[in-house]
Amino acid sequence: MSLILASGSPRRRELIALITRDFIVRPSSVEESRITADAPALLARALATAKAEDVAAANPGCTVLGCDTVVDCDGQVFGKPHGREDALRMLRALSGRTHKVHTGICVCRDGRKSAAVETTLVHFASIPESELQAYADTDEPYDKAGAYAIQGRAALWCSGIEGCYYNIMGLPVHRTAQLLAAFDE
Repeated sequence: MSLILASGSPRRRELIALITRDFIVRPSSVEESRITADAPALLARALATAKAEDVAAANPGCTVLGCDTVVDCDGQVFGKPHGREDALRMLRALSGRTHKVHTGICVCRDGRKSAAVETTLVHFASIPESELQAYADTDEPYDKAGAYAIQGRAALWCSGIEGCYYNIMGLPVHRTAQLLAAFDE
């Protein structure tokens, strides 16, 4: 299987390699702020679809995988933070609560497409303010939806998950493998 991953995320690159090593990376140039949807899960799917279609249009005959992850805190979308105060705002909102992580995935080739959304519930314990401040002083929160990396220091706050762990990292491996396999049937 030859595949184009329409994402520059190093985490997605690592995770897609669990499915296939036969892929190349070509990030999309989609302006994400122009994409809207009525709900966070639908936004993740719409963003993934837009990214896949963008890269597929420039690569006819190629199978393209687009992805996007958003954190959903009571219906409010938390994408990548715009700076330290934005990261702290998100983390304070997530502290001591359960939130959803939605990853949209879309596979397309030559006008044909198939898309899905994976949702995982993430339970966070209360996070002391001193830990939030220390975390915001690292590089970790700034290129991740919801301002945290579950595979990093945020693991200290995660009291449990319901669903796919890899989805929280940005690519639901099992669901993506299923989507890719069904697409080529």
